[in-house]
Amino acid sequence: MIVHTLRIKNMVCDRCKRVVRHELEALGLSVQRVELGEVEVAGAVSDTALESVRTVLKTNGFALLDDKQQSLVEQIKVLLINDVQYESGQRHEGETTSAFLARKMGYDYSYLSNVFSVETSQTVEHYLIGLRIERIKELLQYDELTVADIAFRLGYSSSQHLSNQFRQVTGQTPGQFRKNQRAGRQVLDKVGERPAIN
Repeated sequence: MIVHTLRIKNMVCDRCKRVVRHELEALGLSVQRVELGEVEVAGAVSDTALESVRTVLKTNGFALLDDKQQSLVEQIKVLLINDVQYESGQRHEGETTSAFLARKMGYDYSYLSNVFSVETSQTVEHYLIGLRIERIKELLQYDELTVADIAFRLGYSSSQHLSNQFRQVTGQTPGQFRKNQRAGRQVLDKVGERPAIN
């Protein structure tokens, strides 16, 4: 049996997987497997069907990736979003981001880092900081954890390190943000995206 793999941008949560499966099956495609950022479809996919897929994905806030480098960037984003959002335990204890990505993706980190920087105009490290800051905001809004607990969950060396980075990025301390939450948050799959120019 022929299996066609589709790589999909902005597919970063379980809800995304359900939406994509539903939409592709509604188009008459035989979906075999759905993972974050990737779908396997049984049988050949015609150019007409591919255009329908592209259209329905765009309608739902996703995008079909045709380029290998864009696909690598999306895989990096999905791994990092899951790592930050779900504290997924995918990392080995004490494993650095560079070692984690190299292990999970099977490429040398310097190659991955270069592709990411070229495609997104930012480093992996800056992207990860942006993700962490948004996750910190979310956890502060829930008001269930101390800053020290949040620092531990997100892999910071100390609550002071977290506070310093949070202040540097947002201009506020975690305590100030917790009191005045109007500063808002950003959806994790939109972190690092360049604003649209009209």
